[in-house]
Amino acid sequence: MGGTQRLEPGDPERIGSYRLLARLGSGGMGQVYLARSDRGRTVAVKLVRPDLAEQDEFRGRFRQEVVAARRVGGRWTAPVLDADTEAPVPWVATGYVPGPSLQSVVTGPHGPLPERSVGALARGLAHALKDIHAAGLVHRDLKPSNVLITIDGPRVIDFGIARALEAGTEAGLTRTGALVGSPGFMAPEQVRGDRITPACDVFCLGSVLAYAASGRLPFGEAASGVHALMFRIAQEPPDLTGVPESLQELIGDCLHKNPAARPGLDRILERVPDTAPDPWLPAPLVAQLGSHAAQLLDIESPPDTAAPPPAAPAAPTRTAPDLIPTPYSAPAPAPYDPYYPSPAPEPPPRRSAKSTVALIAVALVVAVGAGGSVYAFMSSGDPRNAKDDTGTSTASTAPSKPNPPSPSASSSAQPTPSTNDVPQRYVGAWTATVPTGSGGDPRRLVIRAGRVGDTVLTLTADGSGYHCVFQAELTSAPASGDGPLRLGPSEVGPGSTGACNPGRASTLSLLPDGRLHRQTDGTGEFLDYTRADGQ
Repeated sequence: MGGTQRLEPGDPERIGSYRLLARLGSGGMGQVYLARSDRGRTVAVKLVRPDLAEQDEFRGRFRQEVVAARRVGGRWTAPVLDADTEAPVPWVATGYVPGPSLQSVVTGPHGPLPERSVGALARGLAHALKDIHAAGLVHRDLKPSNVLITIDGPRVIDFGIARALEAGTEAGLTRTGALVGSPGFMAPEQVRGDRITPACDVFCLGSVLAYAASGRLPFGEAASGVHALMFRIAQEPPDLTGVPESLQELIGDCLHKNPAARPGLDRILERVPDTAPDPWLPAPLVAQLGSHAAQLLDIESPPDTAAPPPAAPAAPTRTAPDLIPTPYSAPAPAPYDPYYPSPAPEPPPRRSAKSTVALIAVALVVAVGAGGSVYAFMSSGDPRNAKDDTGTSTASTAPSKPNPPSPSASSSAQPTPSTNDVPQRYVGAWTATVPTGSGGDPRRLVIRAGRVGDTVLTLTADGSGYHCVFQAELTSAPASGDGPLRLGPSEVGPGSTGACNPGRASTLSLLPDGRLHRQTDGTGEFLDYTRADGQ
């Protein structure tokens, strides 16, 4: 049913602002740890393999994938909360899901899932893939070990990161003969090296559902040889022995060799009935999930001891700033409604492990009897780390330096030919919204008159649990007219509350429709602003 292992002597005590508690496992990207933030939130931290960290191609792809993966929200995935893509050994932190993998469930004492549970699994995974595709990502590595099972539905992990891993390994493929991906759950186009589209994930979904229903891979095991398995995936029909008859047609359609012939995710949701609000899993498995959560409490509630200080102050999290990211290779246009996952509530007062286990036991009884959900009850919560200059969640607070007070729209200095390098059309207040699960977090940008070297930009970013004020200096005047304005890195200004981190240098330009376009230098991320009311 999955579990944790003790930290080993060579493991770090902390990664970023997270204290490591245990090992969760390892994968193609590196070691995965169970960790806890300073505010009590439980997370899974993935530490990249040192050999991958040395590859510039991997780092570049990993950086972009982390930025794009932050946009994936919804109840069916584990959100990306934090990352440091510029560290000597990069890492990424995601929300921890207190449940075993589908692989460990199927290979455990309970065996394959019943027909009704597989239907619910299909709906949950289809919803997760819709969220992932809407963010401009293709998972590419959907497999039972990347699907976690909770009482209120499946959760998909490692979205986007698989693509970065592929970039870091494909260069050595011909030299080493290594295979990128998970052979039993690859799509024919992956086997052939063809262009990858969202339909690739639909094929992988079919393989996962067949495995969940029968305990068997639809194209057999790799024991007969990886090349033979890849040939069967590309050329032979799937073996759906053991799959309930009611699911065989849907799974068979997902496993079509031609990507264009596979059903879309909306069509899959139409074909899979929405089950009643009863527990989607068999009662014995629900009870074992409760035991799994209770064991986790033993790790989450160790005796209070003085934590040793870190060897050096943690550096500010170096992720790309939180402008709306632009994926480097988005699939065909899809419904686009990305949002940053909404923050969790403040953690309640600490209870003893015994009382918490008792409460979980009561919640499980209610869940089994009345179809209730206890996932939210079991998960610890803390406010999402505040978003920085452009909106990404960060973990550490950068020191601020004194700066002029934030100007208001009404008090913006009026330019004069002798004292101003900022064209008049830029001056004033601008507003934008960073989408979130609760609707959106506001951004207010004020541009004031000034010369090169003056602080001309003030950005106010508000959200649940943070209020951040950022300021930036003008580094170069436009060559002529209303040309682009180049700004230096933003600094945290006075009045900020929450974990606010400085941002990178950026460039301002005016769009033909009158909006203000702000783009982060070096990453291509951007956010467009409109004139504030009355401007």
